[in-house]
Amino acid sequence: MTTSQSPTRRRVLTTATAAGAALALSGRGASAADLPLLGTYDVVVVGAGAAGMTAALTAARQGLSCVVVEKAATFGGSAARSGAGIWIPNNSVILAAGVPDTPAKAAAYLAAVVGPEVSAARQAAFLAHGPAMLSYVMAHSPLRFRWMEGYSDYYPELSGGLPGGRSVEPDQLDGNVLGAELARLNPPYMDVPAGMVVFSADYKWLALAAVNARGAAVAAACLARGTKAAALGQKPLTMGQSLAAGLRAGLASAGVPVWLSTPLTDLLVEAGAVTGAVVTRDGQEPALVRARKGVIVGSGGFEHNAAMRAEYQRQPIGTEWTVGAKENTGDGIRAGERAGGALDLMDDAWWGPAIPIPGQPYFCLAERTLPGGLLVNGAGARFVNEAAPYSDVVHTMYDQNPTDPAIPAWLVVDQNYRNRYLFRDVPPTLPLPDGWYSSGAAHKAWTWDGLARSIGVPPAALRATVDRFNSLALRGRDLDQGRGDSAYDHYYTDPAVLPNSCLAPLWLPPYHAFRIVPGDLGTKGGLRTDHRARVLRPDGTPVPGLYAAGNASAAVMGRSYAGAGSTIGPAMTFGYIAARHLAGTL
Repeated sequence: MTTSQSPTRRRVLTTATAAGAALALSGRGASAADLPLLGTYDVVVVGAGAAGMTAALTAARQGLSCVVVEKAATFGGSAARSGAGIWIPNNSVILAAGVPDTPAKAAAYLAAVVGPEVSAARQAAFLAHGPAMLSYVMAHSPLRFRWMEGYSDYYPELSGGLPGGRSVEPDQLDGNVLGAELARLNPPYMDVPAGMVVFSADYKWLALAAVNARGAAVAAACLARGTKAAALGQKPLTMGQSLAAGLRAGLASAGVPVWLSTPLTDLLVEAGAVTGAVVTRDGQEPALVRARKGVIVGSGGFEHNAAMRAEYQRQPIGTEWTVGAKENTGDGIRAGERAGGALDLMDDAWWGPAIPIPGQPYFCLAERTLPGGLLVNGAGARFVNEAAPYSDVVHTMYDQNPTDPAIPAWLVVDQNYRNRYLFRDVPPTLPLPDGWYSSGAAHKAWTWDGLARSIGVPPAALRATVDRFNSLALRGRDLDQGRGDSAYDHYYTDPAVLPNSCLAPLWLPPYHAFRIVPGDLGTKGGLRTDHRARVLRPDGTPVPGLYAAGNASAAVMGRSYAGAGSTIGPAMTFGYIAARHLAGTL
């Protein structure tokens, strides 16, 4: 992990009161007595995303008074925008579905994926309390979950890995359960097709609906769900919309207030302990919310803070390639650092190859894995297994870029690919939006040389790369990059393509290329925490009263990614752990 920042780089708290209270407030020293008091609670939770709402729900149901303060005018954060996969080994949902998981398998697998950079105690805490967290959420909210059958762990060949997967996702939820509050749910990253109810696990098959009988059946099932929901007067929610709405409904039932448009300004530190949060509610002057027991920071990462990304992360980087919630600018991380917390993993993120189309980047999953496509670098050469876990692809882009420019890279496909598969939300054979071409995100040409000139790579090199790839695809074995060697590689592929569902030659013009940049679902570095989600100082001692979960904390996954939902699963789990610890029940 990265080391914590030195005191010279940390914003130093200003001495506030004669009793030793410290408060940094827009660079000015201030006394808590100078601020209007909005209320006093046992627990103040910062952020109404998956981590924060799970923490608040747990705290309330453990008998603690609690308030959630949220910077955005909506609730749900990045979780509401997501597919809401949740990676929790040995949870009751997958065990009931017959998934052959055991605690020993899960521990061996997580240790193999994460390595020694993350303490064994934190890994063990996640594995021990994750299943209880999921059951607790189901007991105290309308949320139910489904196994994402067949969505392999990302490294299933490692000890304890499961090719059938451990991930779950929220079941369908009727948004009417929230009443008027539904209007304040953060919108999804991508709208589902009109009239359909779609789960994350359906997208694998929807991409194949034009060429695969099961894909067509799944599309019909999605439409049937939508028709049924409409007939019943429901407002059907799935994926991140279901998760966020279900957690919010749980908070409403538990009587937990959620203050939207209430950004965190800073943390109140008195006698070395965090005892409250300074917030700005509805654009008014800063005010204080006191916490008798502690503050849980679940405010997300810093993906939309250009200065922080430039300070901590490799170049090229920016804020325009992320799909994280726009309010995630590192406020909670900086506040926790000023309160004495150490930082870790600040150079890393939940990476994934993205196409920078107009409006917002498109995070590529199936598109780079389906047969008939390959990734090339600036020299027109393949450089990575296109079907590898998305974080690995971007790590490789950054690792190779200084000597073999791979940012941007290019996803190259032929018209046969475009005739068969959904691309983002564009059905097969239909033209891509004109804006993709005018922005430089997409290119098309009738010859390989023409395509190479359009994207600025050497024509001879691109031709040689495609010829080599085609020969490997016809043999069904990728001797260069190992595409198809892992069970995970075959998740977003076409089972009708043999002998390797990952590989098909490119032969039918016109040929297409899509600009690929290092996108992300959010940053994964933040406040260093222990197995109880307590924020730690550089010397390893806890900052009294301060906890963190989700992307405001350094990820328990370290620099890797165990499976679909490795962001949200730990975020919810450590929010639950923090609340239980504050309640004295853990």
